[in-house]
Amino acid sequence: MAEFKVGQIVGRASYNCDVLFRVHSIQGDVAELHGEDERLLADAPLGDLVLIKEEERKERRKKQQIKEESCYQLFRQDRKLTREQNEYEMTSGYTKKNAYFEVPGRVLHLDGDQLYLKKCTSVYDQLGVPVYGVHLPEKKMPEQVASLVEMVRPDLLVITGHDAYMKSRGDKTDIKAYRNSKYFAEAVREARKVVPYMDHLMIFAGACQSHFQTILKAGANFASSPERVNIHALDPVYVVSKVSLTPFTERVGMWDILKTTLSGEKGLGGLETFGLLRRGAPFFSPKNEEEE
Repeated sequence: MAEFKVGQIVGRASYNCDVLFRVHSIQGDVAELHGEDERLLADAPLGDLVLIKEEERKERRKKQQIKEESCYQLFRQDRKLTREQNEYEMTSGYTKKNAYFEVPGRVLHLDGDQLYLKKCTSVYDQLGVPVYGVHLPEKKMPEQVASLVEMVRPDLLVITGHDAYMKSRGDKTDIKAYRNSKYFAEAVREARKVVPYMDHLMIFAGACQSHFQTILKAGANFASSPERVNIHALDPVYVVSKVSLTPFTERVGMWDILKTTLSGEKGLGGLETFGLLRRGAPFFSPKNEEEE
């Protein structure tokens, strides 16, 4: 049997290495695995693991990057159309040259995976969405989410990490059959004690295969996963960024959100909402204000 180490990229032979995982920890002859690109958590005997060679990993990463770039460009294109509409409205149909500024909705992003958090905050920055990121184990989220919401005062809250449905623990309707869905749902309930109204705090919660219905009933605006499929690490970013960058006077339908995600309707769902972007005039530069 090959000797495995924490941090190595592996696949599961019993699943034909369909998903790439990082070895998160090893206890005896069992490894805890975290999805490399998907928010999936799994246990596997060491004898079932296959070490993925660097060449194969690079090839898979290249294909994954093509998907991510396509999603990113689609989001940017959608964002460009929104900005052009905003500019038209704020300049009286282009008859005036008065400049304006935008204040997107602010995100508090709680993530059970530190590497995913870093990747997500990078995309938020590229999209121009203000974010406060916190790495927190899923089990700790219900205990700390309320104090974080009170401290940060976000417009949008993301509660995510890793999850998985385990058939051996029950059928798909049983919340006890999921790794972390109960913690996501509890965290949503705790956040709603601080901000009860959905329009005052937009919440996305869930990860791969999460119990969509329970999380939504707990008070989330958006959740995963309606058909218990895997979701991509960046899907929560695109869901809340769409709301953050849409003017508060406009309704955001779920189909508008889903078209710019990697998982689509099988992995994500929720309730229609209003955007959180606010526009102002005249234009000012925060940087120049600080210098003065």
